[in-house]
Amino acid sequence: MKILVVNNHGQYNHRIHRSLHYLKIPSEIIPNSTSLDEINEKNPAGIILGGGPSIERAGNCIEYVENLDIPILGICLGHQIIAKTYGGEIGVAGVESYAKICLNINDENDIFKGLGSTMEVWASHKDEVKTLPPSFKLLASSPICEIEAMKHENKPVYGIQFHPEVHHTENGEKIFENFYDVCKKFKG
Repeated sequence: MKILVVNNHGQYNHRIHRSLHYLKIPSEIIPNSTSLDEINEKNPAGIILGGGPSIERAGNCIEYVENLDIPILGICLGHQIIAKTYGGEIGVAGVESYAKICLNINDENDIFKGLGSTMEVWASHKDEVKTLPPSFKLLASSPICEIEAMKHENKPVYGIQFHPEVHHTENGEKIFENFYDVCKKFKG
């Protein structure tokens, strides 16, 4: 029941892996150049697409989103990759920031289960999802970003703009635990 963390050259990818380790969630960090065959051989319970500088440096991530039939959580750039793959629009943030913001949770769904209607999160907004892809529903927004979190209507595919892996995000570990619960149910 291992989760693969895809390193997209972002500063927090190793922290995602470490956060999972602290939570006793089996995980392995892999480069974004890993082939689909190599991923399938590892038989992961789920995959987390980490942050990074740009979609141009996201390696095989679009291929992962298109072809893997396992739960996927995209964080920051990973969120944008999911949106782009499914037909959403990404672009430069209206307000570029790297700070703590108040997240308004519209739908607790699976990954926000037990977290209430708001939470303080650490967000990095240089680029963001501008339009929700077809077949996705909005899970959370903030005063500076309309699409902070989303989920595919029929698949366990989630995207979040903020960083649950940093200590500035309250209850960030709960998001990882909730995602792991989704993975366990999916493998069921």
